[in-house]
Amino acid sequence: MVKRVRQVPQAQRAKAARDATQESRLAAGVRAVLQWPRVLGGRGVAMVAGAVIVAVAVAVTGYFLSRTDTKRQVPDTRARHYKDVDACLLTGKDGITAGTTAAEVWQGMQDASLKTHARVSYVPVTGDQSAANARPYLNGLLQRSCDVVVATGKPEVTAATQTAPQYQKVDFVLVADAGADSTSAKNITVTRVGDGLRAEVAGVVEREVEARG
Repeated sequence: MVKRVRQVPQAQRAKAARDATQESRLAAGVRAVLQWPRVLGGRGVAMVAGAVIVAVAVAVTGYFLSRTDTKRQVPDTRARHYKDVDACLLTGKDGITAGTTAAEVWQGMQDASLKTHARVSYVPVTGDQSAANARPYLNGLLQRSCDVVVATGKPEVTAATQTAPQYQKVDFVLVADAGADSTSAKNITVTRVGDGLRAEVAGVVEREVEARG
C-alpha cells in the first residue's frame, strides 16, 4: 500500500504565516492596552484623561463659535436717521472743554439734535484768537453747507456778525455776553451767556431746524 503525502501549496503556506504574524501582533497590542494603566500609573492616567477632556472641550467650543460667526448679523434698529440739516458750532481754541461756555452750548445743540434729528458738529479756531483768524474757519463751515451756524467766543461772534449779511440762507446763532451789542440782521439770533443757556440754545436750534422742514 502506497501512502499519499498531501502537498500544501506554497501560497497557502505563505498566507498561513501572514495570518499567524497578524494574530501575534494583535495579541501583543491587546496586552499593551491591558498593561497601559499599570505602566502609566494613576497620575499618568489622570493626565491623559484630562488632556482628552480639554481637547474635546476645545473642539466643542470651536464648533459653536463657528456657528455663531456664520449667523446673519441683524441690523441695529435703533440706528438714528438724520435730517439733511447741519448745525455747526464755531468755538475758540479750547473747543468744547468741560466747564466752558462752548461745552454748555454744545450740550444744547445735542439736545436739539435728539429732537429734530439734525446733524451737529463743531470746529475750534486754533492759533491767533482774533476775528480775522476766525473768519477762514467760519468760511469752512459755510462751504460745508452748514444750515445753522452757532458762534461762541468774542472773535468768533464778531466774525459771524460781519459775515452773516452775505449768507441770508444761513441762520446764525450768536452766543454773546450780556453787554454785547445786538444786531438787527434777520438771519441772526442772539443768546446771552448765563443760567439756562443750554436750554435756550437747544430751543433756538430746534426752531431753526424745524423751520427748514
